[in-house]
Amino acid sequence: MEYEVLDTEDVDVTDLSDVEEVPPDLDIRPVGDLLGLEEMNLAIWYFEPGEGIGYHAHSEQEELYYVLEGEFSLKLGRSGETETREVGPGAFWAAGPEVGHGHRYLGDDRGAVLAIGAPPVEDPGLDPHDL
Repeated sequence: MEYEVLDTEDVDVTDLSDVEEVPPDLDIRPVGDLLGLEEMNLAIWYFEPGEGIGYHAHSEQEELYYVLEGEFSLKLGRSGETETREVGPGAFWAAGPEVGHGHRYLGDDRGAVLAIGAPPVEDPGLDPHDL
């Protein structure tokens, strides 16, 4: 890919509840797919009150998150060494390979998080307590 410009509204929302292989049942905009990214995954994840992504880790991928809308509770760190933090719009957090991370939306309307993962490998979530 040489370059690409894309407006968020040009990316259709995907309801993950319609995709059996991919938990959790959240809505995303697969921005990276439409941009043709080859070296990273990129998506906007949307959360309703109380929804979240459970505490997990990846064997190879590092992930970077950025809060676009709403307040989130984070659980970060290796098993037995976790930290819980609350963050809002403008906050970044990251987790490297084999480092546990998860977050839950605390707001009353809809929250949104930009998620970037690299390398773009099939790297399903692992239980950090098993690492």
